[in-house]
Amino acid sequence: MEHLWEIPLAFLICASLTCVNFVEAHRSGAKKETFQLEVTEFHVKSVVVSRYARSTVLSTIFNPQATAQEAAFEVDLPSTAFISNFTITSNGKEYVSQVKGKQVAKKIYEAAKEKGQTAGLVETRHSYAEKFAIAISVPPGEHLSFKLSFEQLLVRRLGSYDLVLDLRPSQPVQNLSVEVTIAERTGISWVRVLPLQTKQRQHIPNTLAAGEKEVALGTLWRSDTQARVFYSPSMEEQTSSSQYGLNADFVLKYDIVYTDLIGDVQVYDGYFVHYFAPQELPIVPKEVVFVIDLSGSMSGTKLLQTKEAMDTILTDLRGHDYFNIITFATDVYTWKPNGTIPATAANIKAAKAFVKKMKVIDSTNINSALVEAGHLLRDSSASREARHRVPMVIFLTDGQANSGVTDPGKMRKNARNALGSAALFGLAFGQGADYDLVRQLSLDNRGVARRVYTDSAVVLQLKGFYDEVASPLLSEVQLSYNDDQAFEVTRSLFPNYFQGSELVVAGRVHPGARNLDVTLNAIDAKQHLTAEKRNLIPDPQPVEKPSESEGHDGTLDQEDISGFVQRLWAYMTIKELLLTAENTTDATVVAELKQNASNLSVKYNFVTPVTSMVVVKPDTQLSEGESTPDREDSTGDSRKQGNAKTPSRTRTHSGHSQSFSSSGDGDPHYVVYLSKGEIDLCFTIDGHANDVIRLVEDAQNGITVDGRLMWAPPEVGHEDVERTYYDQIVVSRNGPQPVIVTLTLGTVTVSEQGGVNRTLRTDVMGSVRGPHFRVRIDDRLRCWVDLDQGISFMVLLHHYKHPDYTQLNHLGFYLARAEGLSVGTQGLLGQFQHADIHVEEEAADPEALFEAQAMDSSVVAFGTLRRGLARVPVTLRRRMLKDTVRKPHTGHCWEVQKTDVEKILAEPYQAYVQASDRWSPKFRH
Repeated sequence: MEHLWEIPLAFLICASLTCVNFVEAHRSGAKKETFQLEVTEFHVKSVVVSRYARSTVLSTIFNPQATAQEAAFEVDLPSTAFISNFTITSNGKEYVSQVKGKQVAKKIYEAAKEKGQTAGLVETRHSYAEKFAIAISVPPGEHLSFKLSFEQLLVRRLGSYDLVLDLRPSQPVQNLSVEVTIAERTGISWVRVLPLQTKQRQHIPNTLAAGEKEVALGTLWRSDTQARVFYSPSMEEQTSSSQYGLNADFVLKYDIVYTDLIGDVQVYDGYFVHYFAPQELPIVPKEVVFVIDLSGSMSGTKLLQTKEAMDTILTDLRGHDYFNIITFATDVYTWKPNGTIPATAANIKAAKAFVKKMKVIDSTNINSALVEAGHLLRDSSASREARHRVPMVIFLTDGQANSGVTDPGKMRKNARNALGSAALFGLAFGQGADYDLVRQLSLDNRGVARRVYTDSAVVLQLKGFYDEVASPLLSEVQLSYNDDQAFEVTRSLFPNYFQGSELVVAGRVHPGARNLDVTLNAIDAKQHLTAEKRNLIPDPQPVEKPSESEGHDGTLDQEDISGFVQRLWAYMTIKELLLTAENTTDATVVAELKQNASNLSVKYNFVTPVTSMVVVKPDTQLSEGESTPDREDSTGDSRKQGNAKTPSRTRTHSGHSQSFSSSGDGDPHYVVYLSKGEIDLCFTIDGHANDVIRLVEDAQNGITVDGRLMWAPPEVGHEDVERTYYDQIVVSRNGPQPVIVTLTLGTVTVSEQGGVNRTLRTDVMGSVRGPHFRVRIDDRLRCWVDLDQGISFMVLLHHYKHPDYTQLNHLGFYLARAEGLSVGTQGLLGQFQHADIHVEEEAADPEALFEAQAMDSSVVAFGTLRRGLARVPVTLRRRMLKDTVRKPHTGHCWEVQKTDVEKILAEPYQAYVQASDRWSPKFRH
């Protein structure tokens, strides 16, 4: 493993196919000492936005032994993925990796070694990394968490996008889940979840087997443009096939709705992506030469499998296709020396007979075989009919070039000269094949390469690869963009477009451009195809700030989620820079290409062949003689003085608007006003979709307020955090004149005793009056529920004009007047109206405060919250607050960490969640 560096304290990371021996050693060792360590949780989450997938694997391990034990964390990665983050959490401390240029990363790593620090280095020599593995010592009685993130563009093959996620925790896990979210702007046509795939991921068939359900695992929620799958198998399900738990791939397949010949163009924040996949075009005839390795290593099963696959492939040739067969070992043999022949029934029968008689011989002369294939196609192209056919070579080998020309550079040059405009599709059969050479030959000649694994389903693999290229629809596809509108565009000229595939182009848009014009030029079955489309560029849409009629939904400080297009552009650009560098001989040009790829990789935190990911456990103390330089701001050196003026901690707002007592809005985020201290308290609880939360319960006045949570797509980069919004609020008042008010995004229904129901639309003003209550939609389309006990609730209806994929229309709840609530009021928000809660601000430690503010400028002070016997640390922060009917404003609130929220509640969170089987508002007397 030449790319690995020595890592102290048994801390070892690798990210390359060269790690296989290391991985297998740890796997075999784990079986000898079964479950010495306990995997307490294992979660895989993936968010797919317009085919761009960002996935995270989280594994937490506990060591119950009396001595330290070595833990291994292994993830099989998609071959097209870039690792984008890796984090280790140990003993409550989080160590986050950073991506640097190779030399910089090496210096950081070696400097850490010299200081005796724990450090690790992740490198990959290829643009594809199919294995990530780490081993680290876990002290007795401690937990250790690994979190790996990676990104990829899903490739459409045979009419399907396949998301494949590694599900191999090495033992049964009590808390195990897979969660996938898909958002596609043009619409999702279908979604399938296959049974767990225990074979190599490359073997997964493109169609369901007979009797398989569309959703074989977990639960599926979907709308026209979004889908969510959640799978959490029980311990019994995990051990149904093996006592070691799951050892398989989770596979989700889907396709999207296509409505435009020229495709779907998406523009966000100065970047665009163009997805091109026209449907219902006539199939163009092809001229295909099969080049088959018959060297000695192909004997036995490999040859039998090849013959079986070829028999099926020959059957599938269409009548308008032309074909020929070349076999090679030391010498090259051409079945029909005069050129390709039509795929008539008689010719196919003769070809099958020839294939059946194929026998292995000796060495491997790849060069001569490809040169001969080029000559065959070149001779055929002289005929007029051949100009209407797409020329291609399907090349299969299982070994190394060891006969004839064997120098890779010369072989690549000879193949390029011979093949001309023909596309070469290479298959590297088995572990002994020279995949790097096959890949280079294919990429040099307008094609792609694929590995064929010998453990199983070889015939399906060979046939599946052929099917991908069997139906050309277009050739010489040129997607053009106006230079005045677009720049830094990725590859936009493609030799072929095949049925069931997709072409993708990304680029940048010039500032001020109002349109993005796209022109298509290609050759189809009728010779030439031209199309144009003008795409209007929307005005920049930052995360939408609420107006006076809207509440703060917690997104004001978030990055614009539409940035996925920017990351996709970087992902594609890096891959193309590396590929160009690989195929360039000029050393100066190569250095420049790699430097550009390195700069982009570092900027977007991608592990690539020109970067490394380094993890260093930081020192907790400064070395003797070291110091941190003083800094000054406009108020002077606060580090030295420690007496900078402290901003007001109490709630303030402009005007004479009445302050709200509490609120729950956005993700949701909760704000409560503590009247005794005249301060705001902020906290967040990660609820779950369909939770019904008791927000207010005043038994004395017979009043309850319940809010139902709905699922929302997770933020990109934070896929492990569940997001929810309120989609229904129900206000109930029982007693002599009961009323139930049910608020949704579209309607407000007022139900009174006797079956009287009155409904208001939420998009127009209106009101309903009754005994001791009033419900109204005001001129800003806010809903008010006024009760005559001096109690009033306001509900904001958030409708986004230009939502990104994480923003769903939702409700926000505000307790506008609370003086009428009794002292015994409970509920998640109601409990704070009369609670005895105090916050004591800590004496400022200038050093600690300065460091905290350097990391997070919103920090103002630290304190301790007291409620009964509970003592909870809190942080005073600057936040956007909506505490009146006016617009949100910058204010201060004491923030409680998520891990401490339950300590300040009168009861655990689950006590406020109403059982779904009994949550049905009814009149009570």
